Amino acid sequence: SEFKKKIKEANMHQEVMQKAERELSRLAKMSSYNPESSYIRTYLEWLVDLPWKITDKKNADVDFAAKVLDQDHYGLPKVKERILEYLAVHKLVGKIRGPILCFYGPPGVGKTSIGKSIARALDRKFIRVSLGVIHDEAEIRGHRRTYVGAMPGRVIQGIKNAGTKNPVFMLDEIDKIGTDFRGDPSSALLEALDPEQNNAFSDHYLEVAYDLSDVMFITTANILDTIPPALRDRLEIINFPGYTEEEKFHIAKNFLIGKQLESHGLAKIKIDLSDAALREIISKYTREAGVRELEREIAAILRKVAKKIASNKGYKNIKIGPRQLKIYLGPHKFSKTIAEKQDEIGMSTGLSVTSSGGEILFVEVTIMPGKGNLILTGQLGNVMKESAQAALSYIKSRATVISLSNIDFSKVDVHIHVPEGAVPKEGPSAGIAITTALVSALTKI
Repeated sequence: SEFKKKIKEANMHQEVMQKAERELSRLAKMSSYNPESSYIRTYLEWLVDLPWKITDKKNADVDFAAKVLDQDHYGLPKVKERILEYLAVHKLVGKIRGPILCFYGPPGVGKTSIGKSIARALDRKFIRVSLGVIHDEAEIRGHRRTYVGAMPGRVIQGIKNAGTKNPVFMLDEIDKIGTDFRGDPSSALLEALDPEQNNAFSDHYLEVAYDLSDVMFITTANILDTIPPALRDRLEIINFPGYTEEEKFHIAKNFLIGKQLESHGLAKIKIDLSDAALREIISKYTREAGVRELEREIAAILRKVAKKIASNKGYKNIKIGPRQLKIYLGPHKFSKTIAEKQDEIGMSTGLSVTSSGGEILFVEVTIMPGKGNLILTGQLGNVMKESAQAALSYIKSRATVISLSNIDFSKVDVHIHVPEGAVPKEGPSAGIAITTALVSALTKI
């Protein structure tokens, strides 16, 4: 009788209600010693606990949202603008077939934390599921009820925990989702994310359709190459670039220092980390696209300060300038520029993209007497090796234009080296840097 009452109050759709009543009548006819009765009871509990029609009030106040995003994050104008556009359309239409935003960028630039801010701006519940360790399709779509210990997938679990039908649902690290013999979770995600299909998402455990079209899905990724094309096609990709030094300075000043003072128990003690010291930490102790390492360096300073204060209660106010940094953090870790001090023959500077932002790399070329061989070193991938071969062919075909007609290529060996030989390098973009270094080495300019 308790279940009967709950089923009536759960506000289910007609077909779900019929299914629940059928299962309830089976439970009623069963002996309480029957092992299946506990499975049916658990199943009914899931059905009555899910929010079938409960929604958070749709707060689409664009001005309030803009204020919240500016309070929580510095910079990121394009990202904020896209979110405010979504809200504006939401306000005018009432129900918008949720776009699936994908925040793409290096680690530490605030992809996950802006998800929390969006939920706060919309005044909705926030759920986060990390997809980094998921290999099994059942993690997304649930196990069938025939298995012992079966339960719904992460999506339905998240909705139940939120207790509302329209939360902000963040799927973190969508680029690290695995595929193996247990099935392909990314194809199960397709049904959950695709606005054309997700109004009737079928979970293996529930065996009834659940409407996910009110959920605002947000995904995050460090690299796009590993996201399956069919899934990527449904995502609206918003690029989070790295921060400039000026932006990092403001982020540290407005957000990071206060947060770290709080977590180190130093909020009531006057600690003055000067602007000059902060800029020096950014330029000479960190090199990253985000601000995680910067936060760690600030924490390292404050730990040492906390140790001083804990062992000697006499400290009232502590000033930290550029001179004190060497005591707290040791010698500089990075020099400001690593471009060569003077122009060199046979050497060019290139840029490389990494999952954590980017690096500067050099291409060095040496010409020596030989038999027309091309030697490539520095752990280059196949595409980069082909770039080097294409560069040499290009130069040979344009020899008269570049005033190299006096060189007999069959009697010289060309050695191309990209320093940091232990680091594998791959990609199509170094071609022009290799060509430039080759021409420089051959023309002695």
